[in-house]
Amino acid sequence: METWDAIRARRNVRSFADRAIPDAELDRILEAGRRAPSASNTQPWDFVLVTDKADLGELALVWRGAGHIAHSAATIVLVAPITDEPRRAGLIEYDLGQATLQMAVAAADLGIGSGHAAIGDQDLLRRLLDIPSDRRGAYLLALGYPADRPLAPLTKINRRPFKEVVHRGRW
Repeated sequence: METWDAIRARRNVRSFADRAIPDAELDRILEAGRRAPSASNTQPWDFVLVTDKADLGELALVWRGAGHIAHSAATIVLVAPITDEPRRAGLIEYDLGQATLQMAVAAADLGIGSGHAAIGDQDLLRRLLDIPSDRRGAYLLALGYPADRPLAPLTKINRRPFKEVVHRGRW
């Protein structure tokens, strides 16, 4: 798939077919995240790949809106350093967003759907994945082949109109 097609085909998928994702494709998605840009090239992330069904079921409990995690073929947990410095914290969140989207687009390019979720229960996450005490779980990115329909460039999108969003020169 061309990059533009992958961008247009990417959508939040929360219902997955019962089908494993080949390791080579998971590695490609993870490599896309690893290659994401970051402020001053700090690369403030670590990724924990979870594929075990029992572990995915427990991982789904770290956030009230993460039920889809239990039914994914794999989920990437994005882990970040803990900081009290506001500017650094903001840069980390921006960088994690870039890594997340880059992985989601790479997945779409392979016909793999993705659905993101937050993490609320850090204690449960630490127990499940042995996350070090100087790190926190930031986000989840569930992956799997869509159960409803294959990914394809969307023609009807639920987005604000282009002319409403884009301002040229000034507001």
